[in-house]
Amino acid sequence: MTADAPALPRILGNVRPRPRWREARLLAIVGAAILAGSVSLELARRAGDTEATGGLSPAEPFHLLVYLGVLIVAHLAQVVTGRRTDQVLLPAVGLLGGISLLLMERLPQDLVVQRFGDAGLGLADVQLIWLVLSISIATTLAIVVRSDRWLRLYKYTWAAAGVGLLLLTFVLGTEINGQRLTLSFGPVSGQPSELLKVILVVFLAGYLSENRPLLVDESTRIGPLKIPPLPYLAPMVAMWAIALGIVVIQRDLGAALLFFAVFLLLVYTATARAGYVVLGLILFLLGAFVMYQLVPHVRTRVDIWIDPFAQPQGAGYQVVQSLYAFARGGLIGTGLGGGLPTIGGGQPGGIPEIHTDFPLAALGEELGLVGIMAILGIYLVVIERGLRIGAAAGDDFRSLLSAGLALVVGVQAFIIAAGNLKLIPLTGITLPFISYGGSSLLVNGIVVGLLLALSDKGVEPPPAPRPRGRIARLARRAGIA
Repeated sequence: MTADAPALPRILGNVRPRPRWREARLLAIVGAAILAGSVSLELARRAGDTEATGGLSPAEPFHLLVYLGVLIVAHLAQVVTGRRTDQVLLPAVGLLGGISLLLMERLPQDLVVQRFGDAGLGLADVQLIWLVLSISIATTLAIVVRSDRWLRLYKYTWAAAGVGLLLLTFVLGTEINGQRLTLSFGPVSGQPSELLKVILVVFLAGYLSENRPLLVDESTRIGPLKIPPLPYLAPMVAMWAIALGIVVIQRDLGAALLFFAVFLLLVYTATARAGYVVLGLILFLLGAFVMYQLVPHVRTRVDIWIDPFAQPQGAGYQVVQSLYAFARGGLIGTGLGGGLPTIGGGQPGGIPEIHTDFPLAALGEELGLVGIMAILGIYLVVIERGLRIGAAAGDDFRSLLSAGLALVVGVQAFIIAAGNLKLIPLTGITLPFISYGGSSLLVNGIVVGLLLALSDKGVEPPPAPRPRGRIARLARRAGIA
């Protein structure tokens, strides 16, 4: 990261504005890219309308102005408050959100309709609202959060709250397409499994940072493998198993795979012991085999993955049409707005649930392989910034928390991208910052906000580590510092 420019004069007491030139330059590039995409989309629409006239103009000027305005406000808010946070994360996430907005403007607007009295909002209108809220949450957390004590001291409370939400969803949730994932409170609804991924990272970061020396140095041998002493490993595995078991019962296999992968990666990050990864993969393969034999839903997903063309008009329809969309896109794509006209909406040649489960297929058709590689590259930038923040952190908790939050975004993007490309069975989770969905966008906004807060060079320093051992316990009992 480049060195900070000289601070501006103080305002409002101790608040000293700081210019963020690197972020400003990157946001200017993001704005130009989104504007070019919007103009391209409008030109494609006019090409199909012989009566359309006019010069170059964006497809939805109001959407474009609102979204770019929010990014500018988010940038200026950090400048005015003097934040010394990472200057790459906001532009990267802003570009992903801009791609999402263009995609939702491209798709049929009746895929989602929200009514407020006599007014009705279509797919792009609703997505814009969620994007604005997501960026607002990220900016607020980046500015307000000055300490991580409320996360590190109450990790068990957060874990219990997350599992409680899942249990409540299992009992009172709304069932959609055979899955009970949505919890509703009046007009507000959401998927608690989205929030649980953040809670799980907080818990694991807290537990692993506290017990890292024991997990690294102490071990119990089982054959050729070495595992930590069970008393220290059991609480962490129990928390993970409870959350994973509930999600599997709810048939949310995407969240289950995400939780397992993040759990395994964080354990390896904390301990650097490959034996844990090998043991975890063995347990995963055994569990997958058992689930395939016992759970029809899992068997159906795996069979579709192995041969979707066995039922091209039935269970394998989505995957088959997704592969066709990628094939039509080729290397450079058909152009934004130039893809299959009936894409989405369940019409012949379209992909059902394209705005949630298969956004990468629509982008692959219209942006081609080059566009898909660029999008995946943006996710790699987000991961790299998160890992960089973790490497520069002041203690183990902040390091593991930053790495875990970055891995949540990266692993989730990999899972849905691999499912769209038939590299793994389709799981049905969302593509971060691109798929339609309020729960996903808001939680990912929390993830980015926490990463920005953790990257701030002026945050409260981490607490001093408490000494361990018998002498330290005796000293504390005697009141000796």
